[in-house]
Amino acid sequence: QLSEDVEQVSENPTEEREGEMEVHEDSSSVILPDGELGTTAPSLRFSKTCLKNVFSVILLFIYLLLMAVAVFLVYQTISDFREKLKHPVMSVTYKEVSLYDAPGIAFYPGKARLLSCQHHYYDHIPPLINPGQPGDIECITQRINYTDPFTNQTMKYALVVQGPRDVKKRELVFLQFHLNETDQDFSAIDYLLFSSFQEFVSSTEKAKFMKDCESSYSSWKFSGGFRTWVKMSLVKTKEEDGSETVEFKQETSVVNYIDQRTKPRSDQLFFVVFEWKDPFIQTVQDIITANPWNMIALLCGIFLALFKAADFAKLSVKWMIKIRRRHLKRTRQVTNHIS
Repeated sequence: QLSEDVEQVSENPTEEREGEMEVHEDSSSVILPDGELGTTAPSLRFSKTCLKNVFSVILLFIYLLLMAVAVFLVYQTISDFREKLKHPVMSVTYKEVSLYDAPGIAFYPGKARLLSCQHHYYDHIPPLINPGQPGDIECITQRINYTDPFTNQTMKYALVVQGPRDVKKRELVFLQFHLNETDQDFSAIDYLLFSSFQEFVSSTEKAKFMKDCESSYSSWKFSGGFRTWVKMSLVKTKEEDGSETVEFKQETSVVNYIDQRTKPRSDQLFFVVFEWKDPFIQTVQDIITANPWNMIALLCGIFLALFKAADFAKLSVKWMIKIRRRHLKRTRQVTNHIS
């Protein structure tokens, strides 16, 4: 009897454990109420979906903003290109030479007479031995008469002299004029510079050549009783039609001549020196800074960015619609399950 009781006691714990396990299994299989169904997992899913939607909308607005900036850049690029076409930039280049093409110097002496004309080098001009008296004329000169291009009535007399060439040796031309009498209070001699003395010599119609030069170039003056030093510089301008015009810029310095002749004279002496300022020929031309190839490349890049942005926006909208449909489908499934 005692052994049977011990066996019953030893068998009870296993039965109690099995009963507890059955109770736990039953409790785990209990159905929760409707309000407690899916309160944790669906809320997390909804928050992730909401964040994805917000992020997609933000990205969409960012790419729309980038598209607007790209459109503005296209408009600005085209406007700048048209503006640069209307307003070209002036370009100045300098070309160094050792010899210039000898310019022509046309004097209008009137009643004055050429006494001497000499070429000197290295800015060295020896003192005058007999000022006011005829001297050596070493320059190549030509005399010409032609009608005034502005009035076509009066005749003009011009003395054309070949200018200096060798800029390295600082070649200069020194001329002396003499005027015996004058009816004016101020005595001066007009002159003008043109680009090539050789063109004047080889021209068949020298009168027409001088009329064209007087119409195109400016004229200057040098006064009596002074030594006028003229330093020339050459400027070439290239026009839009491909033609080239030449003009001179000059710097003048005037020094008083002290007349040391023994007897007081009423005549006037003129002294003038022509020399090149520097060995650089200045070339001026208009350059359009707008490069059409650069603008085409920029526009291609901008349009490519626009197409990429539009493609991304389209994919983003499709993705948002797909997520929205999936969310609605899940909501319907949960509603059907609850019902």
